[in-house]
Amino acid sequence: MEVRQISVFLENKIGRLAEITQVLGDKGINIRALAIADTTEFGILRMIVDKPEKAYEALEEKGFTVSQTEVIVIEVADKPGGLAGVMAILGKAGINVEYLYAFVAPKGSNALVVLKIEKLKDAVGLFQAQEVKILSSKDIGRL
Repeated sequence: MEVRQISVFLENKIGRLAEITQVLGDKGINIRALAIADTTEFGILRMIVDKPEKAYEALEEKGFTVSQTEVIVIEVADKPGGLAGVMAILGKAGINVEYLYAFVAPKGSNALVVLKIEKLKDAVGLFQAQEVKILSSKDIGRL
């Protein structure tokens, strides 16, 4: 149920994000979600893509500092408090969320949230027990 996230270290310079997106576009890789955490000097671009292995290889080949991380993507009710219910499941179990970001779901669908969690396997088990929908890489590729 885990999804591979691609993370890229990038200098905070004009055009660096354009370079990364061009490399992926040239290889036919679709970015499904992304987030950037930055400082004045550098940033970390985190992405969920439809072809993570291909994205990793393409970016590494072009000299980018790239890594892969296992995350989970869940479906959350798109209504006030929808995310709160899921966060309560983790909080009650003492599981820390390191970071999260959301992305656009097809019209009429629930919200989709990417989670980096310290106890990934435990979180997956909890979510399954609570019938929280967890998306696979194949699910994301079909969005």
